[in-house]
Amino acid sequence: MMDFLTAPLIVGIVFAAIYGLFELFVRRNERLAIIEKIGDKLDASAFEGKLGLPSYLGNRLSFSSLKAGCLLTGIGLGLLVGFFLSTSIGTGCDGFMNNGWRDWYHSDVSGTIYGASVLLFGGIGLLVSFIIEMKMGKRDDK
Repeated sequence: MMDFLTAPLIVGIVFAAIYGLFELFVRRNERLAIIEKIGDKLDASAFEGKLGLPSYLGNRLSFSSLKAGCLLTGIGLGLLVGFFLSTSIGTGCDGFMNNGWRDWYHSDVSGTIYGASVLLFGGIGLLVSFIIEMKMGKRDDK
């Protein structure tokens, strides 16, 4: 049915991959040339604290694992709540009515419940990690 799209799509993907590969190598060579050009003029002390890398000399902590953990916990909780809501409404199975429109409606409602609960609890998880990070930051400032 959609056979007329496959040939241009495959050709486009192949050309995009080849272009991306060439751009990657050219950009690498440009960066190496810039580093060699300015490498003699600068020393390592000019970049201290400006690269965004974690400093092991200070007490600065990275909260990326906390953010990821809270996000994944929120997504998992959202899936669980979506499952319970979906089954309590009766849309979690294949549909309890064999009417096509009603099956579509119930599957649409089920998808909306799952999506909304995952986004809601994922956002709540990120807010929790932000609050924890702010409290730890205030405690470190004191």
